[in-house]
Amino acid sequence: MTNSKSHKWSILLVVTLVSFITNLDSTIVIIGLPNMMEGLNISVTTGLWIITGYIIASTVLILPAGKWADTVGTKRIFMLGLIIFAVGTILCGIADSGLTLNLYRLIQGGGAALAMATATPTIIKTFHSNELGLALSINATSWVIGAIIGPVAGGALISSFGWRSIFFITVPFVLLCIIGAFLVMEETKPNINQKNDWIGILTFSLGLILTMIVLSEGQSLGWVSYETLGLCIVTILLWLAFIITELRVENPLFNFKLLLYRNYSIGLIITLFYCIAYFSLPLLLSIYLQSALNLSPTMSGLLMISLSVPQLILGPFAGKLVDNIGSLKTLTFGIVFLIIGIFFLGNLGGELSVKAIVTPLILLSIANGLAWPSLAKTVLSAVPKEQSGSASGMHYTIMNVGKALSQTLAILTIEVIIPADVVSKAIIGLGSFSNVNMSGNLVKSIDSSFRFFTIFFVVALGLSLFLLYSKKRENIKERVDMA
Repeated sequence: MTNSKSHKWSILLVVTLVSFITNLDSTIVIIGLPNMMEGLNISVTTGLWIITGYIIASTVLILPAGKWADTVGTKRIFMLGLIIFAVGTILCGIADSGLTLNLYRLIQGGGAALAMATATPTIIKTFHSNELGLALSINATSWVIGAIIGPVAGGALISSFGWRSIFFITVPFVLLCIIGAFLVMEETKPNINQKNDWIGILTFSLGLILTMIVLSEGQSLGWVSYETLGLCIVTILLWLAFIITELRVENPLFNFKLLLYRNYSIGLIITLFYCIAYFSLPLLLSIYLQSALNLSPTMSGLLMISLSVPQLILGPFAGKLVDNIGSLKTLTFGIVFLIIGIFFLGNLGGELSVKAIVTPLILLSIANGLAWPSLAKTVLSAVPKEQSGSASGMHYTIMNVGKALSQTLAILTIEVIIPADVVSKAIIGLGSFSNVNMSGNLVKSIDSSFRFFTIFFVVALGLSLFLLYSKKRENIKERVDMA
């Protein structure tokens, strides 16, 4: 990938616009789900799979996509992903049933995976290490912009033009990205001697799909039912087959030797726990504001903007901070304040207090703006650049798995008290807890959920402190050796 001064910021612009589009699409679809279900006359379960199917497809293909980028070239996979995403998006806009919409969402998610798995390696190969934190922060900020614009734009489009417009609106931006990538990106040297690990891809894909199915359907099937237990057994066997395959095959889908890089392997664990905790926030807050406090979607959205705007403003400055004082220090500092913020959210209570909601969200937003670019730089800088495609694929796979686990755990913590069918309907906007005589229990359940997810940030903090301590010891040893 070129390091040309004349191209690197143009490349970052293209990659960042792709990140914006994929997150915008995700938030817009959540807003439009009730209208899709009504327009296509589909059930709650089918409606939820419109979201879940996209996550599964994008997660399944991220790891192979990273490998393919190393094999045939980053630019080719990036552009192929954008083309598939554009086709899938158009098909979603013309879907005439729940089944076809779910199938087209799989195509769309697959395209997003190919593009996103190659986006971060592109940034890493384009920017020098002293600018990498800034570049990653700018790219991460685009996700925040998508999260802010998505609900607002989605609501306006659906009101004026119907739910199909939320798909069509993204197509021109995707075409712009395809043209931009063709013009400014330079192809990496392909390694055509590497063979595709098709057995690894098959076992990984099936194992991950069944894992997602168990997590999403376990509650309705019964966690100790024969169906769930059978699925769990098959899932475990598939993961074992995947591990055995990767240890024996010549060109593995995921090179387990990458785990020998300490910062990479521990960074993946931090990523998993970090994402499980952080991605619980929007769902728990949405249920708390709309279902426990009975606030309107507009009012709830305005309050939740506090989780995005500070990071949008401070993102580039945070990136400079990462480059100047080091990613591990910034990561540790950010996680400390993430713990403080989510802990305060565990004491919201049954009455609306704008201060009690907005203050922790601002703190969480600033802390995430510091911590996430630091984590990405720590993980993806720990491996040789020629393996950054595979390394990035695994990193984003772990991120998506953490996101899926987060949604499931958030729902399960509430379903300890509230009936599962009521929770599902409330999540997609078709029901409310206001007609259930459990308001007090719901608030207590959500407060407990926030405290529960605090544990995951605490574990991430412990691991980041370990890496920071190890680095300091290495620096001391180096100085002693030089003396």
